[in-house]
Amino acid sequence: MSNPAFQFSHHDQAHHPVWDAVDAYTLPHSHPPSRPNTAALTNALVASKAAGLPDISASPAQAKFLALAARAAKVTHALEVGTLGGYSAIWLASENPQLHLTTVEFDAHHVAVARANIVFAGLANRIDVIHGAGVDVLARLKGEVLAGTRPRFGFVFIDADKTNNWNYFDLAADMALPGATIVVDNVVRGGRLVDEEALQLPQIQGAREVVEKVGRDARADSVVLQTVGEKSYDGWLWAVVN
Repeated sequence: MSNPAFQFSHHDQAHHPVWDAVDAYTLPHSHPPSRPNTAALTNALVASKAAGLPDISASPAQAKFLALAARAAKVTHALEVGTLGGYSAIWLASENPQLHLTTVEFDAHHVAVARANIVFAGLANRIDVIHGAGVDVLARLKGEVLAGTRPRFGFVFIDADKTNNWNYFDLAADMALPGATIVVDNVVRGGRLVDEEALQLPQIQGAREVVEKVGRDARADSVVLQTVGEKSYDGWLWAVVN
């Protein structure tokens, strides 16, 4: 039987006026339009929408938070799984001039759009977009890391197909530096993570698998943070590699 707490419409949760208003008020103060990366970020959103990409990238506040976390850790090599139109990739690289980002995307159309957006941003020399299935690409990258031909990663952002959340984390953890951060997005999913009626959904199974297995993994220490904002009610798993 479903918990009464989950008797809500996900659509209603997606546009809560207070959450939207807080983001709309705070972002222009924390990241005014005069910042050098504004044109590149705006272009990435506009061009991605024009190309028919789904509106599922991280919110500006979330993406900047990722970028600032990478800056605080003085990350020089980062990995992203799920490029989409390159929006979060541009945030990470433009806020961190010392950072080289490897980002992996399965959809060829998304790859083409992302590469064009990254060229527009002037970041093609520091963002490498790899086209391919995430598990296959990460397995190849892991081989390169273990062979010493590719540096280990100090920051990983996983935001791709949710059924492979654990597979991506498992591979990424073996390529990460001690003290590196690994972030898995969209694990709370409007509270459906703990809704009994949603447990058979592949996305929920993928979210629960990564939460549970990372919690038992001696390679990392983790926490799940719930989030609200213009991208609705969700949450992400943050882990630090031991």
